Amino acid sequence: MAKLSQRQILAKIAPVTPTVHPALTGYFAQVSGGEITAAVEKIYVGGEKFPELLCAPSEVGDITLTKHYSDDERGTINKLRQYVGSAFYNVTIYYLNCDISSGKPDRAYSNCLLVGLTEPDGDSSSGAPATYALTFSVNKGPANVADDTFSLS
Repeated sequence: MAKLSQRQILAKIAPVTPTVHPALTGYFAQVSGGEITAAVEKIYVGGEKFPELLCAPSEVGDITLTKHYSDDERGTINKLRQYVGSAFYNVTIYYLNCDISSGKPDRAYSNCLLVGLTEPDGDSSSGAPATYALTFSVNKGPANVADDTFSLS
């Protein structure tokens, strides 16, 4: 089985209410977060050496998507500022092939609340691309996506 490089894992978002909330086109260059954890309580019954475990429901951590900033997105970013904490988006994570030309959706998160917008940083002595980041709080765990192959062309 072929290994994936980090550059093959990308994400797209779509507003749940497209007539109200701004849409961003294209892929996000970086994806982080989305870890799944469950809290556990350890109960020591009197005299027992090992505890009994009480489990809690699992939770999905926030997902942060980072994208290179472009002049074309300035207006959209300006609009997004007012929707932090109130706009819901569907987030889909894709695994692309080695040529970054086609791939498969891997997992999808529906109704994620936009909870953070990190503005592009500036540095007059740097030629590195400017980036911005959006952070989403996950409403439900990831859904498995149909095993459909697609092409970016």
